[in-house]
Amino acid sequence: MNFDYNSTRPKLILAEYGRNVQNMVDYICALPTKEERNRHAQVVIDMMGFLNPHLRDVADFKHKLWDHLHIISDFKIDVDSPYPTPDRNAIHPKPELLEYPQHRIRYKHYGHTIEKMIERARKIADPEKKKNMTQAIANFMKMAYVTWNKDTVEDDSIIADLRELSNGELQLGPDVSLTKLDFKTPPPGSRTKGGTTQQNNNNGKNKKPQKKKKKH
Repeated sequence: MNFDYNSTRPKLILAEYGRNVQNMVDYICALPTKEERNRHAQVVIDMMGFLNPHLRDVADFKHKLWDHLHIISDFKIDVDSPYPTPDRNAIHPKPELLEYPQHRIRYKHYGHTIEKMIERARKIADPEKKKNMTQAIANFMKMAYVTWNKDTVEDDSIIADLRELSNGELQLGPDVSLTKLDFKTPPPGSRTKGGTTQQNNNNGKNKKPQKKKKKH
């Protein structure tokens, strides 16, 4: 059995956003079309803003979030940002650190990020805003599930998990359709420097040797 230890994972660029956000940004960078990258980047930007309510009082709030996105991607993400790409050399201090989780996470594939969003959504008084945020969280959960499990998932499963994590306070109807996520990711550890995968490199190793025909 292979265990996934923090010490064996790549270092987080902005640890306050968590492992799932880092993974999603990495996979967005690898999406083949800019249309896909733009669509998924906007989901991540919206959730980053929800996680940082204190930044709403800061000038150029959205600008800072897009800067954070570029920083998390190590300046590799290719998307249509509404702001200029920040200069790596001009960024000396890191953005203000957020409180880092120290408690046990109920669903590892969703991470602490989801739990924080759910807690804040439960406090929203306006029913319409609460409904919109509930669906946004469900979309984010679906993205987190896909990047963690490398597999598809039914919307009903995500909605049920959201209901459980919120103690029944955040509900979505059966007619709700979550954001379609059609990208696939290679399993962890399968990438090599040459851009190929271990599976490809092993294609010839598992083949049985052909028997030579006897000459008559």
